[in-house]
Amino acid sequence: MKKYLPIFILALGISFFSCSDKDDNLVNDEPQLIIKFEFNPNQQRLDNLGQPATIPSGHAAQSPIFNSISAHYFELSPNAYTQLGDGTVLYHAPETLTGGDLAIDFSQATVVSNGETFLSIPLKEVNQGSYQYVRVSLSYQNYDISILNNNINYTATLESFVGYNTYITTHQIENNIFNVNANRLQGYWALGLHNYPYATSGQAPEGSTTVPNPIATTSAIPQGSCVVTGKFPTNLVITGSETKDIIITLSLSTNNSFEWEEVNRDGKYEPAAGENVIDMGIRGLEPSYK
Repeated sequence: MKKYLPIFILALGISFFSCSDKDDNLVNDEPQLIIKFEFNPNQQRLDNLGQPATIPSGHAAQSPIFNSISAHYFELSPNAYTQLGDGTVLYHAPETLTGGDLAIDFSQATVVSNGETFLSIPLKEVNQGSYQYVRVSLSYQNYDISILNNNINYTATLESFVGYNTYITTHQIENNIFNVNANRLQGYWALGLHNYPYATSGQAPEGSTTVPNPIATTSAIPQGSCVVTGKFPTNLVITGSETKDIIITLSLSTNNSFEWEEVNRDGKYEPAAGENVIDMGIRGLEPSYK
């Protein structure tokens, strides 16, 4: 993963804004830029170039029920020619070298549910300008999926680590504790069945995670990152004289975002049959503000 060091170390050198997350108890009297996530299984399903995508032959997919999510990086971008890191960077999560290569520190991640505030930043600290795009690097997903085993349907909670590289000590799904204490590249996952003593983990193939970027031809992202790009319906304009909060909602397409290779062609995820997880990437970003 050393090929990712320059861009992320550069980002660490940026002077970031003071901001609060969901755990802060302070009351902000000044206007804030507030960032929230929303999960939409009916939103269009896109590919890496932001084009409509179907499910490949031999694969199957389902729209998981999202519980929570985390992000590693957030940037407002003026236009399609603005290179990653050259816009207004509002957030960069803590990283660590504990596992060897640079990695996201999962122990310090801010994890939020649908509609919950992820970031709150004083608007006076946001660069004035007109912004056409949002770029957000997703790092962690927690959702429920359906599993078939011996003709019985089960529900499982799955944790998906889609960031470029994540250092994990331990993580837990219900009563199942996964001791990792190492870096995990993009595509590491673990699941536990509800009300049944079964848990497992695995790794999706390198490069298989979908990361929609509709401006890939003019502003590419690093290979292996999860910087999803979305365009505002109309430009977000920050004047510096705002008197009330601006709320940005990042609507994420979860439309068949959990994808696997089928062994039994029945559209059911059957890990016991040797069906392997292929893609857990979000299928599009539609940002809006009010």
